[in-house]
Amino acid sequence: MRTLLYLLSLSCHAQDNAADIMAKVATNLEQGSELRKSYVYTQKILTRLLRTNAKLAREERREYTVTPDGKSTKKKLVLLEGQYEKDKKLHPYTESSDRPFGLDGLIVQVLADESVNDEESKDGIGMGFFPFLPKNLPDYKFSLIGTETYRDRPIHRISFEGKTKESPWAGEALIDVEDLHPLSIQTKLNFKMPLLIKAMLGTNLRQTGFSLTYTRIAPGLWFPATYGTEMRFDLLFGYKRVVTMSMESTNFKKASADSAVTFEDVK
Repeated sequence: MRTLLYLLSLSCHAQDNAADIMAKVATNLEQGSELRKSYVYTQKILTRLLRTNAKLAREERREYTVTPDGKSTKKKLVLLEGQYEKDKKLHPYTESSDRPFGLDGLIVQVLADESVNDEESKDGIGMGFFPFLPKNLPDYKFSLIGTETYRDRPIHRISFEGKTKESPWAGEALIDVEDLHPLSIQTKLNFKMPLLIKAMLGTNLRQTGFSLTYTRIAPGLWFPATYGTEMRFDLLFGYKRVVTMSMESTNFKKASADSAVTFEDVK
């Protein structure tokens, strides 16, 4: 009995420590925008939609110049090119050419706009998928798994899950001990499509999860470095797609009237 009580006390202590850590992380995520606003960088996004036979249905590449301003993130599209399948052939398109929209185009657009092209986000990343902002913390339970070394830096490994069905995300985060900022976040949608909807509407959503990594440019200064997701849509008995999206940010430059310091391919 004493052993059980001791283990329970350790578990509660770990949760308390994790909550304290995440409160500081949330504050740093909010305040870090002021440090980022003097930098510009390049962001590349690749989205692919595959049919169930693994054949490519649509592919789109985008490249942006990203400028944080402290309150939001401005992105200028400098390249858009892609291809789509029609009549068993792949047809290329660019930003200036006519391209079909349809459901494939809608999915590409929504993923780009909602996930990695959110101008209202200080990171430029739709943080609704990663519940680490101060307003999100009360809805989630955090547990400290342990402290270890990752990429030559000490980190806290913290797991999280929603307290209610209205808080659907679960996953794990690696938190830099020195700066109390995420190095990486892995999430999954802790939710199953109701059987009635799957049976009556032929609709399902699977393999839903997101990964996000940050790169450290200087003490306390972090930028989103990579982002990725993979999911499968089964809609209305006919439309089936496996969707993958990846993002990479590189070529960080400090904007200055006198000089520019460039950090390329920082991982």
